[in-house]
Amino acid sequence: MPELALTRHVPSSFAHALAAAVPDAPIDVAQARAQHAGYRAALASLGLEVRVLDADDAHPDCCFVEDTAVVAAGVALVTHPGAPSRRGEVGPVAAALAELGVTIARVEAPATLDGGDCMRVGSTLYVGRSARTNAAGIARLAEVFEPRGLRVVAIELPPGVLHLKCACAPLGDDAITHAVPLPREPFRGLSLVAIPEVESYAANVLAIGRRVIVPAGFARTADLLARAGYEPVPLATTELRKADGALTCLSIII
Repeated sequence: MPELALTRHVPSSFAHALAAAVPDAPIDVAQARAQHAGYRAALASLGLEVRVLDADDAHPDCCFVEDTAVVAAGVALVTHPGAPSRRGEVGPVAAALAELGVTIARVEAPATLDGGDCMRVGSTLYVGRSARTNAAGIARLAEVFEPRGLRVVAIELPPGVLHLKCACAPLGDDAITHAVPLPREPFRGLSLVAIPEVESYAANVLAIGRRVIVPAGFARTADLLARAGYEPVPLATTELRKADGALTCLSIII
């Protein structure tokens, strides 16, 4: 079981975070911070120690800390994010991980890799080839983790899917959530909780044991998870969603 979650505060500049589409209403930074506090409280309620890094107002997306490092097998692969505006986020995260005693490896240009494209399920690391993660980034992921016993499986993401974890998320070592239009074939052998297309945003969940944090307002997804034997823990994410953010984006689980 994981023991620690590394998070980062929401910056005052969060209203200027990257987004695929302009939201119907502007981001309410105060509400985003309240939702982030609720997220940290939910992680703590699931038994995790929560550590919080200071925000950096020069980097509006910095609270989406997942994209800055992939941690597995005692190693943190510090990424080179696909969005140039986000590359300054990695330094403080790398320093914090080093302080935790994790071995640091790095992705260097021209390779790009976003942590949101990486999903560990048991001994497999699935990685999405996306607008943010290129072939060289995937090769670097394999170079670091395959010698440490993890199989790396690349998945070509369909157009319009920002990150792999926008459409799926782990539910332990043998199950995932899964939303269209992500292909099923790469996940043969896993149990899939199929998320309805109208609730595809809710495919991004964060599971600790049998308890699963889910975005509030997606009743069908919560019901499907409950029927599959999990305990849904609904959490408001409305303001974070306006910046293309979801639950796993907000932490690095160690």
